[in-house]
Amino acid sequence: MNIAQVRQHTPACSELIHFNNAGASLSPLPVHQRLLQHLTLEQRIGGYEAAQQEVAAVENFYSAFARLLHCRPAEIAYAESATHAWNAAFHAIALQPGQRILTGQSEYSSNYLAFLQMARLKGLQIDVIPNDEHGRICLDRLAAAISDDVGLIALTHVPSQSGVIHPAAAVGRLARANGILYLLDACQSAGQIELDVDALGCDMLTGTGRKYLRGPRGTGFLYVRSEALPRLQPDRIDFHSARWTAEDQFEFRNDARRFESWECSVAGKIALGVAADYATALGMQNIEQTVSDLASIFRQQLRRLPGIRVHESGPSLSGIVTFSKNSESAESLQRRLRDSSINTSVTRLSGNLLDLPRRGLGDINRASVHYFNTEEEIGRFCQVLQST
Repeated sequence: MNIAQVRQHTPACSELIHFNNAGASLSPLPVHQRLLQHLTLEQRIGGYEAAQQEVAAVENFYSAFARLLHCRPAEIAYAESATHAWNAAFHAIALQPGQRILTGQSEYSSNYLAFLQMARLKGLQIDVIPNDEHGRICLDRLAAAISDDVGLIALTHVPSQSGVIHPAAAVGRLARANGILYLLDACQSAGQIELDVDALGCDMLTGTGRKYLRGPRGTGFLYVRSEALPRLQPDRIDFHSARWTAEDQFEFRNDARRFESWECSVAGKIALGVAADYATALGMQNIEQTVSDLASIFRQQLRRLPGIRVHESGPSLSGIVTFSKNSESAESLQRRLRDSSINTSVTRLSGNLLDLPRRGLGDINRASVHYFNTEEEIGRFCQVLQST
């Protein structure tokens, strides 16, 4: 990793310490400049005309994510956010009354709210599989819960409230062996962990641009395995996602773009493709190792500090580090860090009612490192943390 170059591409590094990459990372200059370039073109010649002129750059989005996820461009769709992508996939599944959804206790709050809504509307059952002693979904309990009435297995790969990496590929093998659709939320893993959709065994995978991919806000993506496409019926439609074949007939597209809408941020789509290319050029294995090493050093240093509790441990951890300070509330500590030009976030109990209560936790602090961060920044963070 050429740390000097990546920090040069991230000008804010000279002014602040950004440990909020799990919230929204800092876009590198090539991504930011490409976004502005297209917005300027739209202003100069018109939105439709700019899109026509930039067809190749728009199409690069699909090939860039195909390279990133090791799939085909036809299996990629653009979305306005990870939530839009996830909901598009989830609501396309023809779940029937009485069927069961299997998910984990680390499931993202918005996803679980969608389960609750559909359970109320369709009479579905939600089974929450508990975590094991390492904070990862218990594979034995998951396997034991599988039966003919399971319509979906849904998993959040890396939770927003913990640095744990769930065994997504092992879950995928269980889903495939039983012919169950598998929806993987990769919102926090895309951009920090190597993702191969075949190895993961997922039918659908969703993610955002703004986090570890370092893309623009208001952008996201969806992967749909071609073989799963016939089992999915989008609940929204327009003349981009489907073809009007006769006065009373239509047919959906035969690729993942059936989940898109015609109107979108063209600038965001182009820039997100550039962000995926940027990550691929650096090398996802290289990124994953750098982030893992930094997070490991971070946890080691935090554990040496009196009054600090680190909330994750185990053999498979990500760049998300959660902790608490005994003598200070999470919100107060976040404000104090921000006053010292250190960006972090607070994970709140109100948005994690499955996981945090079972772990005996309330609001907690979250610091999330990326490959452009340094050990020196971690040292500075610990100094500020100890001050009162």
